Amino acid sequence: MTLRRSATALAASAILCAAAAPTAFADSASPSASASPVLPSGLYGKTDPKYDGVWRQSLALIAQDATGVRPAAKAVDWLTGQQCADGAFTSFRADVTKPCDGKELLDTNATAAAVQALKALGGHDAAVKKGAGWLKSVAGKDGGWSYNPGGASDANSTSVVIGALAAAGEPTAKAEKMLVSLSLPCDAKEGGGGFAYQPDKKSGKLFANADATGAAVLGTLGSGLAPRPGGKDVGGTGCLNASSPAQAAHNGATYLAGATAGKAYLKSAMPGAEDQPDYGNTADAVTALGADGLTAQARQPLAWLEQHAAGWARQSGPAAYAQLIFAARANGVDPHDFGGADLVKQLNATGPAPASSAKAADSKKDSDSSGISVWWIVGVGLVAGIGIGFLLSTRGRKRQA
Repeated sequence: MTLRRSATALAASAILCAAAAPTAFADSASPSASASPVLPSGLYGKTDPKYDGVWRQSLALIAQDATGVRPAAKAVDWLTGQQCADGAFTSFRADVTKPCDGKELLDTNATAAAVQALKALGGHDAAVKKGAGWLKSVAGKDGGWSYNPGGASDANSTSVVIGALAAAGEPTAKAEKMLVSLSLPCDAKEGGGGFAYQPDKKSGKLFANADATGAAVLGTLGSGLAPRPGGKDVGGTGCLNASSPAQAAHNGATYLAGATAGKAYLKSAMPGAEDQPDYGNTADAVTALGADGLTAQARQPLAWLEQHAAGWARQSGPAAYAQLIFAARANGVDPHDFGGADLVKQLNATGPAPASSAKAADSKKDSDSSGISVWWIVGVGLVAGIGIGFLLSTRGRKRQA
């Protein structure tokens, strides 16, 4: 949602800028260049989890679940153990033996991602209900959410929360209406059809950017971080006079189609950064295009990611692999063969070995010594995964285009 919609605190962005991070979206998946001296055994990723532990763990679990992988029990336990008694999540709690005392910086993005992950995995109804309840309790008067409770609502945070509430069976109409208010009209001088992160603080004007738009397309579609391919968008790539969330989603997707045409990738907008590709925002844009049904417009940037995103994902870690999996899945592409790479295998390698994998089951032969058909084995694996329920760089430091 990051992953455009990354759940990285503003402080993490400052650290990244100082460190001259090589990719504009690295903060969504790898907010600290230095590894934590002691990492929990159930955690995915090898970098300091202070700013993104819950976010990256949630995205990893969502991506595993969406690809038929049953995560390791200790990975799920680590996530559930991060939840505060009131249902909220912080970015990371180093000592979960101590209750949340109100001094922690509670995180709507981390909470929303965790709710989506736990709902998808199944068997965590109480945690999902408490998380959704806390999110509802900190909604802004306009129906949206900010990264941390009490701030001005923004498109990215509102979108990832919509995905969580929708997964939990809660109403999202007011929040979707708030997102529509952040969409630019078709006749705007620049960015027509796109979404703004927030109204400009001084002028109140809306300035579209791809980060917010990628998130808002999923939000106005009522989708989570790992959407399935959308039905063909009958509106094509023409901008509509948007009066509904679905129409605003369409317009946002057409804006992204235009933004990724030609060079096939989005550029970094981080202050002070050199002109370079933004892998995370590009992946999120591809996910949004697929979710809206503009898969033809997603082909070029998706192919670019297949050719160029391997190094970024390897450096950035589990959330980056998850973003690429979401992009592939939303466009009907096998994440096990993404430009020749098995994204699911690479994601799994960043943390505890999963309990089971649909891919592993597929590799069994019908002549297995037990005499049981491979298809029966696969069926059992699928039944075990019932309850499966993803958006960015999804969601701290946001930027105006």
